[in-house]
Amino acid sequence: MNRHIYNLSCLIFVFTCAMAPIYGVSAETTLHSPQSKSELEKLKKFQETVNADPQLLTDVVVEKTIRIAVIYPSTDISDFWIRNYTAMTERLKALKLPFEVDEFTSKQIEHSLQTRHTQTVLDAQKAYDFVIFGPSELALQAANIQKLAASKRFKTFIWAFHTPNPTWKNQPDAWFDFSSSMGAEALCDYVVKRLGEDISFAVNRGIPGITDTQRSQEFIDCVEERAGWLTMYEHFGQYQKLGGADGVKLFLNNFPEIKMLHNANTAMTMGALDALREANQLSKIFVTGWGGTAKEIEKIKAGELDATPMRISDDLGVATAEAIKFHIQKRESEIPLLYLGRIIVVHSEMSQTELSTFTKKAFRYSGIK
Repeated sequence: MNRHIYNLSCLIFVFTCAMAPIYGVSAETTLHSPQSKSELEKLKKFQETVNADPQLLTDVVVEKTIRIAVIYPSTDISDFWIRNYTAMTERLKALKLPFEVDEFTSKQIEHSLQTRHTQTVLDAQKAYDFVIFGPSELALQAANIQKLAASKRFKTFIWAFHTPNPTWKNQPDAWFDFSSSMGAEALCDYVVKRLGEDISFAVNRGIPGITDTQRSQEFIDCVEERAGWLTMYEHFGQYQKLGGADGVKLFLNNFPEIKMLHNANTAMTMGALDALREANQLSKIFVTGWGGTAKEIEKIKAGELDATPMRISDDLGVATAEAIKFHIQKRESEIPLLYLGRIIVVHSEMSQTELSTFTKKAFRYSGIK
């Protein structure tokens, strides 16, 4: 556990340069997580706050330090989690809110460790005000989420998922995510236009569950139905770098006709690229990643990665900080239950200037590394 203390006194967005489509909340909520018109209006208004410069509290005096616990699988290769954390804390600093954060970290596959972290948070002698939970996988962490949501000692926010289960007795206060379904659709649109029809391809999938279904199966279904693509091989790489490399080695040995490889996260993408490079096959296989992390952008610029759905990364952390502020202001009714950040597809046909423009916006608080 790492501890940091600070004491301090699209969606509905359009880039000025039309370099790539921005996939927004309207399509997502219609197709995958229906919301009422009032919820969509709430989300639109809240997104304006996320896009804007921080507005300091003038109506409330915050006298005590806000205690926050973050439980998340941040020790994997992807910088998604730590960027969320950094964007949230930097926005809280910009809002001049006094806060302290306890981090409870794990790997994506360490499900039982998240259970232990959950109990530690619930048993804390000094109660937290907000608990942010990034599940290793939603179904596997359902019991832990409901335990947290049942507590009256703090508010519970969920990171990286946006699919509330109506059968749960206890529901989190809000969900903050980028839509994997929108990302799959956006990537499908791009690769079909670029590669055409009847492509034989392979997929490095993650861990069975909602996230992989959206990132992998929905992509598979889209390219098969829209362009007659043929899925030759699917490998569950557990969202790990080694898993991505193993998937490549298996399909190269057994399915040499494969022309394209889709990876369901950054770690598997990096492993896949390493394995393809070692086999002198990088130039022959069209490779896609997931998330638009800094590592993936580097690989696009280096000419190794061909495309990836890119989250406007810091949206999620900024939105979480603003939700904390809204709770302090007693404006929680203005927070959307489901917050979805903006997502685009970046690719190897973009110029360095175009990639840099999107990168600066995506990492406006967490920084370009």
